[in-house]
Parts: sequence; C-alpha cells; structure tokens
Amino acid sequence: MMKIITTNKRAYFDYEITDTVEAGLVLRGDEVKSIRNKGVSINDAFATVQRGSIQLLNCYIAPYSHAYDKTDTTRQTRQLLLHKKEVNKLIGILAKKGLTLIPLKLYFNDRGYVKIEIGLAKSKKLYDKKESIKERDIKRETAQIAKVRF
Repeated sequence: MMKIITTNKRAYFDYEITDTVEAGLVLRGDEVKSIRNKGVSINDAFATVQRGSIQLLNCYIAPYSHAYDKTDTTRQTRQLLLHKKEVNKLIGILAKKGLTLIPLKLYFNDRGYVKIEIGLAKSKKLYDKKESIKERDIKRETAQIAKVRF
C-alpha cells in the first residue's frame, strides 16, 4: 500500500494529463527524512530532458533540522530514475508532440522507496479551464439536489 506524501492538485486544473509514468527519485538521506516530515512541495516543479536523462526541476524539499550537512539544496535539480526504454520513449513524445512533464504526486511505495508520478501534460487554454469549472459546479449542484430529495 502506498503512502501519499503530497499531490499537485493544480496540475489537473492547468493541464490536460494524457499519460502517467512512475519514476524513482535520487535523494540523500536527510532529504528522505525531510520528505517523511512532509517538508516537500511539487506545485511549481516540472521535469525536462537533460543529457539523455529526465531531471526534476524546482521541487522544494525543506532542509532537515537535524542534518549534519547544512548546505542549501532545497530547489536543486534531481534526477529521475527510469529505464532507458522509458526515457527514450518520453524523449520521443516530448520532441514530437510538444508536451510537458508535470509531477502529479509524491509517495512511498510498498518497499519504502520515494516514488514520483509524472504526467505527460498539455496546457489548457482559458476557455477549457472555464469549461471544467462549469462541469464541476454542475456536478456539485446535482449531488446536492440528489442529497436533498432522499
């Protein structure tokens, strides 16, 4: 059973997610302890291709208070662990279709490893966002009406 640490709720509103990929994350020991304390944010993060591998940029991991090394690595670039076949597939898709890699959720898997779910995303236009707001409001109103009748 996976233990979800954080999710990127804004990603589903700003982007249209077409596909998801699970990846590992290269971390130091004190970063893992900080993540266990929920000192992490993936709201502004995104992933890019650099030197033939996928890198996670702008992911905030708070410094661990009891760490020996006090260097500031809160927003450093972190490598994502994927099989070479998956990396090549993602590079091809990103080059061809002009999509973006957005982190959706960060969690611990069954074995206790930190994993990140990345989504292939296409940016929504303003009218798409308004449409999704209308749909959400309609669902909420119908749920309230159904709840009142019974």
